[in-house]
Amino acid sequence: MHKDEAGYIPPAKYSVIHAAVLQQCDGLDGVKDNVLENPARCKFDPGVLACKEGDGPSCLTAPQVKAARMLYAGPRDSRTGQQLFPGLEPGSELGWATLAGPQPMTLATDVYKYLVFQNPDWDFKTLNPDNDFPLAAKVTGATMDMIDPNLKPFVDHGGKLLMYHGWSDPGIPPGSTVQYYKRVADKMGGTSKITNSIRLFMIPGMNHCRGGDGTDTFDGIGALSQWVEKGQAPDQIVASHMTNGKADRTRPLCPYPQVATYKGTGSTDDAANFTCK
Repeated sequence: MHKDEAGYIPPAKYSVIHAAVLQQCDGLDGVKDNVLENPARCKFDPGVLACKEGDGPSCLTAPQVKAARMLYAGPRDSRTGQQLFPGLEPGSELGWATLAGPQPMTLATDVYKYLVFQNPDWDFKTLNPDNDFPLAAKVTGATMDMIDPNLKPFVDHGGKLLMYHGWSDPGIPPGSTVQYYKRVADKMGGTSKITNSIRLFMIPGMNHCRGGDGTDTFDGIGALSQWVEKGQAPDQIVASHMTNGKADRTRPLCPYPQVATYKGTGSTDDAANFTCK
């Protein structure tokens, strides 16, 4: 975001981009509630916000449009165009300061400073994904990466794995978890082979672990306990959105790739009026 400072997007514009995303995609799931049930369906191009001339508080300059597109696209190999890591999803814009603010997360830069390059003076602006991502994996992968998709020993032992990730996470792109789940399924012979042992729940509108406009309050441990102790696999998990300590919306969280679908009648704030499809 800072190789070209002209492309830096001030936080005041995050809400402008977010509003444009909701205007285009909020109704795709049949319910307008400021939440994208499945952001992967949202084909939003920030170019619709391009300034007609100069700059302004409610538009994006050409370099800012480019930067926003890069955030959605994720880092790519400059030689092949291959995506090296997923980008952020539509709906995450209000939290973009996490990865696209004045300074990157120190957690990210410290890994490269002290572990990869062992140089406390390393400048993040010199990062070259083409070479530095593979180098980081080589230097730190054995101790830091947990990406082996072969969970057969775990499954054969009777283990149950309940994974979840917020679709609006602005810190760890949720696509990375979806990719891992798919790699596990492929390694194990397909989704049908793992559904009794491994399930992924993608949470619409939830930020990093919690927060956001989505239903981010749920009993994952309880669902896991029922699965392990009673053999009741979680076909859905009812979640709530809390305001001032009170639930003002409930929705079913669905095992990926299913999504909560409105039945067509009743309050859209009541989980009973949705089904997982």
